[in-house]
Amino acid sequence: MNQTNIAKPAASFFYRVLAWVVAIITLVALVLTAVRMLLVPTFLPFEYSMPGFPPDPYGFTKADRLYWSGIALDYLLNNEGIDFLGNLRFEDGTVVYNERELQHMVDVKIALQNALKVWMGSLALLVGLGVWAWRSRWSDEFRRGLRLGGWLSVFFVAGVILVVLLSFGVFFVGFHNIFFPPGTWMFYWSDTLIRLFPERFWRDIFIYIGIITAGLGMLVVFLTRFRENSA
Repeated sequence: MNQTNIAKPAASFFYRVLAWVVAIITLVALVLTAVRMLLVPTFLPFEYSMPGFPPDPYGFTKADRLYWSGIALDYLLNNEGIDFLGNLRFEDGTVVYNERELQHMVDVKIALQNALKVWMGSLALLVGLGVWAWRSRWSDEFRRGLRLGGWLSVFFVAGVILVVLLSFGVFFVGFHNIFFPPGTWMFYWSDTLIRLFPERFWRDIFIYIGIITAGLGMLVVFLTRFRENSA
């Protein structure tokens, strides 16, 4: 048998595998892009102004929430140590965050910044694979991988949103137990973190991430099909 005839099926299989690799990386990149899009100061006033957002039974006004949550967001994105939050005091001199809350914020910052590194790495990988596909003439498979990743994103987040709407409590506990040591993320209703970020806040966050991811996924599907049809 001609060696060329053997090599062609092997190469075809290899590129199909690469298309799935591109699809999975695309899913990761889109989800984390949605996460990053919400890590902006303008999201906080938007969320706190949503109809039915629960008031703080311990006295935080909307202005208070905006002020303290803005500092918390700054901490998660900057390079400062935990003293950035640990030195905060209310007007009466009491600390804003207790030790349990501060430790959890350290854990959240580590997890978030690792996620952002994965996000940037996934985008860099897609660019690198795209250049390789163009130079090595497997751009059709690369586009198929992108399109598959777009559809995977849509179906994945549809499932997540369904679980969030039907059983957010179970989802929330499971999510935290995956990323944080068990019990370290549980607080009293009177703790600042709960007063700033009640359950409704996190339920909305997951729904927004799902909606944005699905929108990005459909955009990828549209663009890859448009490029294929115009080629």
